[in-house]
Amino acid sequence: MATRPVEIGPAGLHTARAIEHLRLVRGLTQHQLAARCTALGRPMTNTALSRTERARRRCDIDDLVVIATALGIPAATLLLPLPSVTSGDREGC
Repeated sequence: MATRPVEIGPAGLHTARAIEHLRLVRGLTQHQLAARCTALGRPMTNTALSRTERARRRCDIDDLVVIATALGIPAATLLLPLPSVTSGDREGC
């Protein structure tokens, strides 16, 4: 039985970009963020996180909540439009 590729819509694409953006703003590697998620009780590999950030894997609600928690932000932040970030803004994150 052939499987269809996962289609990820606009909200999923935005969330994938937001996860990567906020991870980088916080100076975390994929491995570090995945380890934080695992420590919070949601096992995640850096490969799974990489696939999520590249929109090759869906980010389910459980992943969304634990990723947001690991980043220290409300889960809704990953769904909202990204603000314009200047180099000076990164210091406050």
